[in-house]
Amino acid sequence: MARLRLGVIESDKPVKLAIELPASIHRDLVAYAEAHARETSQHPLEVSKLIAPMLERFMATDRGFARTRREMRESNKSSGA
Repeated sequence: MARLRLGVIESDKPVKLAIELPASIHRDLVAYAEAHARETSQHPLEVSKLIAPMLERFMATDRGFARTRREMRESNKSSGA
């Protein structure tokens, strides 16, 4: 079986957001939660608990975002901000 990109999900103080998802994405998130539970030997998480770690992982592995973020930091340092 292929390994999932998400590992164990740590608890963290949340910030509430209200979003609407297409039903197909919700179904996929439910299936992902079930697969994640089997792989990590945890109880299935609520779909809402999966979204933040998935976004975090996506942004951490997006090279374009990392480059842009680095350029923004360098720009802020050179401008004295």
